[in-house]
Amino acid sequence: MGHPSSTEVFTDSELHQYIKEAFAMTDLEHSSLSEKALQNTEPPVYCLMATVKEAKGILGKDVTGFSDPYCLLTIMEDEEEKRTRKSRAKPCKSVVKDAVSDDKIYQTDVKKQTLNPIWNQTFILEFEDIIGASFHLEMWDKDEEVSLSQKLEEFKTSFNSLRRMIKEAKKEKGTDDFLGHVVLKLQDLHCTEDNWYNLEPRTETYPDRGQCHLNLKFIHKLRDGTLSAGRSAYINYSGILQQFVQAYISKQQSSAPWKGALCGEAQTMLELYATQNDLSPFLQDLAKWVAYSKLYQSLEVDSSVLLQQLTSIEYHWHQQELPHQQKQELGDSLHGFLHYGLCLVAKYRDIFPPTSSATPKLHTLLRILVQICKTRAFQKLNPAQFDLHDEVCDAIQTGTQEWFNIKKGLHQPMTKDLSEIVGALSRLIGEVQEDIKHNKDVWNRVFVSAVQVDVFTVVYKKFDSLLANEVIETMSLMEGQMEQTLANSLFPVYLSLQAIHKDKAFLQKRGLLELTNFQEGFREALPYWLNQAFSTTQDRVERAVQVDQLQPLQSGAVPIKHSSSAVDLVACVQPICHLWEQLSWPDPEEAFMLMVKLTEDVCKIVVNYCHILKERVRTLSENSDHGSAINMLCVVVNDLEHLRSVLTQLPTQLNWAGLRDRTQNVIGENQFHNTLPSQLQQAQSVLGREIRSALDTLGKRLNTDIETHVKSMATRRRIPSKSTEDAAAPLMRYLEQELKYMNENLVQENFNSLLTPLWNNSVKILYQVATKHPQQDGLMVYCQRLLYTLQCLEQCFHAEGNGLSLKTLHSEEYKTLKGHLTHNALSSRQLMEKFFERKITEQKVYSGEKYGAVTLLTSYRRSDQRLRVEVLNAVNLLPMDSNGLSDPFVQLCLEPNHIFPEVEPRSTQIKSCDLNPLFDEAFEL
Repeated sequence: MGHPSSTEVFTDSELHQYIKEAFAMTDLEHSSLSEKALQNTEPPVYCLMATVKEAKGILGKDVTGFSDPYCLLTIMEDEEEKRTRKSRAKPCKSVVKDAVSDDKIYQTDVKKQTLNPIWNQTFILEFEDIIGASFHLEMWDKDEEVSLSQKLEEFKTSFNSLRRMIKEAKKEKGTDDFLGHVVLKLQDLHCTEDNWYNLEPRTETYPDRGQCHLNLKFIHKLRDGTLSAGRSAYINYSGILQQFVQAYISKQQSSAPWKGALCGEAQTMLELYATQNDLSPFLQDLAKWVAYSKLYQSLEVDSSVLLQQLTSIEYHWHQQELPHQQKQELGDSLHGFLHYGLCLVAKYRDIFPPTSSATPKLHTLLRILVQICKTRAFQKLNPAQFDLHDEVCDAIQTGTQEWFNIKKGLHQPMTKDLSEIVGALSRLIGEVQEDIKHNKDVWNRVFVSAVQVDVFTVVYKKFDSLLANEVIETMSLMEGQMEQTLANSLFPVYLSLQAIHKDKAFLQKRGLLELTNFQEGFREALPYWLNQAFSTTQDRVERAVQVDQLQPLQSGAVPIKHSSSAVDLVACVQPICHLWEQLSWPDPEEAFMLMVKLTEDVCKIVVNYCHILKERVRTLSENSDHGSAINMLCVVVNDLEHLRSVLTQLPTQLNWAGLRDRTQNVIGENQFHNTLPSQLQQAQSVLGREIRSALDTLGKRLNTDIETHVKSMATRRRIPSKSTEDAAAPLMRYLEQELKYMNENLVQENFNSLLTPLWNNSVKILYQVATKHPQQDGLMVYCQRLLYTLQCLEQCFHAEGNGLSLKTLHSEEYKTLKGHLTHNALSSRQLMEKFFERKITEQKVYSGEKYGAVTLLTSYRRSDQRLRVEVLNAVNLLPMDSNGLSDPFVQLCLEPNHIFPEVEPRSTQIKSCDLNPLFDEAFEL
């Protein structure tokens, strides 16, 4: 009866077809049940439940300007209405009273003196057939007999009521005034109507008569429940709803959760059934909550659907009183879902894994539990104290215990071998560590935001107790049976426990934890860990030296002065520092002793590296030339120097400052600084001695080469074509090459410390050679060469201020040697002066076969020791420019340079574009 509220309209056959599909019936089963229902049950009584809520803007019929309205309601067949109209000669306002018997007319209360009456009265009107029937409502103003004096009093208060008084006087006493009517055809109505309807006139007088608010609903009465086994309409509605939802979900292809949608046929059937059986919105929402909460436990139902029903139940709770049976059902349903939800919470790890798609579902579930506890229905129907926060914490602890037991069973060792037992414990702790991380990073945000439960703290404290028992039980099996392999297998267990213990910093409420002193169980394994780190590092260092060719590394554009073994050594020692960071031994006093041991091991490795590096350079030098051996010695010095710088950074790498802060209450200041720094100083002293030894060896090799070059130059016979510069050139080239290499490859401090003894030995060698010249006739030339060599060595070691200082160079031995050589070489200058004593002017033409000729005029004055040179001209010069000419000039200098060091070169002017220039310039030297 009536149209559904949806715009989509379905025929009876379509609805029947949907019912067969939803209940999985065959056509034969459906027709059999339909026939049974028709034959064995009595048809219900069809009714229209009409609720007259209120009216507004009605006519004022009394002299006061107000009315005393009331309503008459009935359902009339069209034939009855026609007969009533035909029996009257003229239109009459009263139809309901004349057409229908009094037992079918329903009347509301009379509301005194108002134009906006409120009734909220409900009437049930029976009818036989919806076709051809209409609902009639007439509104009347109740007329009561009033005395003349009272009317005069009303007249005094309202002059506008004069016309109404005249009309009242003409009207028959006791006759009510018509205010308007509403006529609605039943077949045009929806199954539920809730609207404002205009009050229509019977004549055209006063067409605007106001509105009346009606709620109309088609219902059944005296419905035969034989085939329903006496079940109430509410129970039937719940069953139908569950069946429709299951059918809809099973028909969907998508795996997404159901969000409360139903097909049009199902919505129509549910609306018609609820309306005709007069199920209130509260009961409908209750049925939906019960059905959806049950489906949630077996099918994929979106949690927002349950939240919506809870909101509706909370809204209806104080607007309508539920029957006792439904109250009990609601209470049981809410409590049952809470219990089910807490079971899901206990298994949240498996049901809601830490993924972006699962955690929102957990959050919504927790919100539902919170909303249930907040509803007034739950608080009223469950008087027992229920603290959701405590219940969730208990569920988390229970679930954590069950999860731990399952994981422990999965990682149970197959034998009683200690290594396998430790491996099983390590895998179990790894699972716990990962679970703690997920609780901290993912699940904790969900629980805190939804139910203000710090799940990380709850889980952490539970695991703290469980793991402490497991570790104590496992470690008790190993007392007195520790060995290297077993200790190695315990190290991952220690690291995992340490990582878990560090997470205590994130606890909201800290207390005494059972894993606080977890390191005590690993004291027996600690020496094995240290020994493993030391031996492994030592082996790596030895292998690194064995493959080292003692050549400087190249790294892009920036050269590295040390060899590969020095780099490998730093990389090999780094794991020891990493071991200290990994251990992070909690006990401060034991941590100090551990640091002493680690520092001692590093120093041992460094000292051992020095020894095996010396053996390596000795081995490589046997098959190398003299220059390569010197280069390898430079690399060794750089390796040791690099290692010394690494040792300097060791306190920072091992964080001695942090250890000092931790141990200041248990280790005295003097004890701390007299232990660790002294170990480091001893190792650095060994490195210093080895660096000095290598530098001494390098210096001896260079001194030998210098002595060889000097003796070779001194003993060579004088060849007229060979100048002093040519004789000293080999030594200078050798020194420049070696000193340049060492300056580029040695640390500046080591280079400077090598230069001073090398210079002193070079001076000593020159002095020894100068005092052992056997012949007197070649002494002057001999000393000239040595003096020139000394000057070149001085320039080389001084290196324009980048080498040794002049103060260091001009030692007493240097001054003695230079004086000796200068004295013996002085006769050479005197001979040259005698050559120019002739005081005659000579003009000579200096020519070459290929380069042309130049004419010079020279003279010498002994009195002021001046040589005068006049440059006259040049002829037949070679063309050097692209234009076939040259731009010549003449440069004059006095040689040898070591005898005339203060005489600067002089030059003529440039003659542009000339092959036969005329200079005519004079110079005095």
